[in-house]
Amino acid sequence: MRKLVFPLTAIALCLMASPLLAAGSGGGGGGGSFPSDSAPQYDPVVEYSKGIAALKANDFKAARTAFDRVLASAPRDANTNLLAGMAREGLGDWKGARKFFEKATKIDPNMTNAWRGLGVSYAKTGDKPKAEAALAALQAKATACATTCPTAAELQSAIDAISAAIAAAPTAALRPGQSLLFASADKGDALYLDAVGLINERRYEAAIAALKAAQASFGPHPDILTYLGFANRKLKRFDAAESYYLAALAVAPNHRGATEYYGELMVERGDLAGARLKLAALDAQCRFGCAEAEELRRWIAAGHSPHS
Repeated sequence: MRKLVFPLTAIALCLMASPLLAAGSGGGGGGGSFPSDSAPQYDPVVEYSKGIAALKANDFKAARTAFDRVLASAPRDANTNLLAGMAREGLGDWKGARKFFEKATKIDPNMTNAWRGLGVSYAKTGDKPKAEAALAALQAKATACATTCPTAAELQSAIDAISAAIAAAPTAALRPGQSLLFASADKGDALYLDAVGLINERRYEAAIAALKAAQASFGPHPDILTYLGFANRKLKRFDAAESYYLAALAVAPNHRGATEYYGELMVERGDLAGARLKLAALDAQCRFGCAEAEELRRWIAAGHSPHS
């Protein structure tokens, strides 16, 4: 198996290219560009970092703006939906918060803090039956794990928050502690590096867990999304792999790793025409050649993995 050697852009918070910069600034009156050409566009990884900083500082308006910008490029990122809900929670917009917590729980049913936010927002908007249902679901999880699972403290905090909201207790303690929400950049980097090593050891399930934990620090980072796609693909979860590759390319359309691996997935599925389109995209980027293009070219020539 070829060793994975993506640059550690999770540490630098830089994309492999700058596809999300504005295409150009339009001139006034009949200038020949569309409004979308001059609309502000944002790097979702940078905006995610800004949003976390704003949320930690209780600047909920700035946090809402930042996370909304991230979601424009990565609408199905569970962490960002959770944090966008929290920003609205901080602004007292419980109806708006509920929408984002609902989406986060649908994307990742195991996200305890999203269930906490959802249960509290149901209580705050007067939907006591749904709040009680969310509470019961968390209580069942807490009973199943007793006090031995890593999320035991997080589950108990969520249960306490929803119970207090249902009882209309003071709201000061409803938001979870920051230690339950925000992984430091250093911890995120360590998790990312662990995941790379686990992938190279073919320990894909463990790598997926580490990558998802790293997402709490970096959000919808294209390198992390690409590795999630790769690990799922190796486990033959092709639909999940494709969704991660598409998410990576939505954030960074010129990401060479995601393009190559998506092309390899197409070869595995028998879609050689689609793989050739990905190769053409790589050739357009790599005018003097690059490892990603040459590897995908070998896959297409072999019609399957050239390393199998």
